[in-house]
Amino acid sequence: MSAVTPARAAAFKIMSEVERGQAHSDALLRAKAVTRLSAADRNLATALVLGTLRWQLWLDQRIRPLLKRPNAKLDMEVRIALRLGAFQLLCMDRIPARAAIDESVELTRQAGHRFASGMVNAVLRKLATHANTHADRVAAACEAYPAWMVERWMRFYGEETAQAICAHGQAQATQTLRIADPSTAQEFVAAGVQIEPGALLTAASRVTAGDVTGTAAFDEGRVRLQDEGSQLVAEVAGSGNDILDCCAAPGGKTMILADRNPQAHVTACESSEQRLSHLRKRLAALGERVECRLADAATLKEESVYDLALADVPCSGTGTLGRNPEIRHRLQVNDLPRQAERQKTILRAAFRAIRPGGRVVYSTCSLEPEENEEVVAAVLAERPDVQVASMRSRIDTLQRDGIVTDAGAEKLRACVTNEGCLRLLPGAFNTDGFFIAVLEKTAR
Repeated sequence: MSAVTPARAAAFKIMSEVERGQAHSDALLRAKAVTRLSAADRNLATALVLGTLRWQLWLDQRIRPLLKRPNAKLDMEVRIALRLGAFQLLCMDRIPARAAIDESVELTRQAGHRFASGMVNAVLRKLATHANTHADRVAAACEAYPAWMVERWMRFYGEETAQAICAHGQAQATQTLRIADPSTAQEFVAAGVQIEPGALLTAASRVTAGDVTGTAAFDEGRVRLQDEGSQLVAEVAGSGNDILDCCAAPGGKTMILADRNPQAHVTACESSEQRLSHLRKRLAALGERVECRLADAATLKEESVYDLALADVPCSGTGTLGRNPEIRHRLQVNDLPRQAERQKTILRAAFRAIRPGGRVVYSTCSLEPEENEEVVAAVLAERPDVQVASMRSRIDTLQRDGIVTDAGAEKLRACVTNEGCLRLLPGAFNTDGFFIAVLEKTAR
């Protein structure tokens, strides 16, 4: 009987929980069961989980024809063992075929499917003779997404851009840092961490080698992982004295708002008690400057209390499919209108909450017009006292203040939409995909 390495055992367990819909892969990969593994096992487990989820649809297309009954419904654990094995054989160049096959067979046995282990062995041995080059996988990137999703992106953004979006989502997501004190970067040299400047923001750095999470700076909160596009949302929001963060967890944008506005009082709302608990712990160092409140932003009744509101609303997340690959397996096209209705409700509440002369920054990590332009247009149609503010002017201000780099400002200007909003497509600047609109309420 073959042993199963800790990395593959952890990957199999996480894939099973994701398949049951119990949690998201990124949260499971940060759990103690993974963080206490050796660095090598932790890295392998992460690569197996995220890679298999990214390529799952494409892998299934290669597995099915090799089954005696291609249309047969396989038990969940058998499907996962086959996918993990197939991913190692077809997409990971340094994994010995014997290890990939033998351990997938053993995972099948240990999951209680001894009679299926022979089938898993046979299918994976056949797959091992079908090596795929990197070029093959790049060409097949669109096959790793639901057809309806790719067809939409081609319709909205054109075939070439849609293919680029798909290709970006199949690669390992860039690790981006926000470093409060530039001197912290010097500590990384001793820790074997290599960084380079971000593409857009002066406070952002990209990790090119090493493990940031193992440094004292990370443990002490002097540096934090945050996508550069996510950082940009909070930077675009700008300044205020009374600030509302409608959907604050996990808190990265809230921290930037507090950092940039040391004189302000920030109200950070979160509708989940569990997420609120984590938010409070993360923001505890900011003291009374930030009030963490258990509240659903869609039901806020406050009127004319704040001069700035950030409505970074829950969305489909299609701009983050490289970082959160399981979304593509869960999302259905009819989910988008439902999401949009909730987003409109939150945006309406944010407009009520700000004073005349104040502004709302509306943002999503979605690529879908229903959640972006259409939400903004629908709510603006109800509010003659609200207008879209100039995004180009906001970019100019951020450049002048040294927040956005000169090269970044030039890139961002090219991303301003005809409606005056900002759209970052995944991979254009090594960021996730984001949509940002600045909306101003007319002063009386």
